[in-house]
Amino acid sequence: MQTAIKFNYQDYLQLPEDKRYEIIDGDLFMVPSPNERHQHILSNIFYVLFDYVRKNKLGAVYCAPFDILFSEEDIVQPDIIFVSSENAKIITKDNIKGAPDLLVEILSPSTSKRDIGIKKKLYARHGVREYWIADPECEMIDVFRLKGREFESKRYGVQDCLSSSVIKDLTIEVKEIFV
Repeated sequence: MQTAIKFNYQDYLQLPEDKRYEIIDGDLFMVPSPNERHQHILSNIFYVLFDYVRKNKLGAVYCAPFDILFSEEDIVQPDIIFVSSENAKIITKDNIKGAPDLLVEILSPSTSKRDIGIKKKLYARHGVREYWIADPECEMIDVFRLKGREFESKRYGVQDCLSSSVIKDLTIEVKEIFV
């Protein structure tokens, strides 16, 4: 029986820098370039979060590519990352070491199964307090809030206003994300 090769952070650092990769549970994944619709939605969410967080001095917002190092075998690059001021100690010059307060993924055909499946489990396991999945096709955002060691979910459509439990008083009109 052949043993599967497991990758770690040191292996990750040796990978070519002209491509994006993630390691989840020691398994290596190549992350393809996103399409225009993905980037448009990412820009809309990023702008709202960045502007609100900066004006209210609540922490820091980043967009991919920026590494999150949960462990030596779990390194990911979510589309958008929010780290609260209270949690800022996890931010280093090279990466984020530990669980950010909020992560956002915009679904793409090539990554949707991973975003909805193993990444959601990974984020819950490592204590990410809130996880958003934006679906460009359905024009909906699923918000997962950590309760204990598992996420509870709520779905928001274009007729709804989304609120965050980790970014104080933030409310977003979902229709503005998908315009």
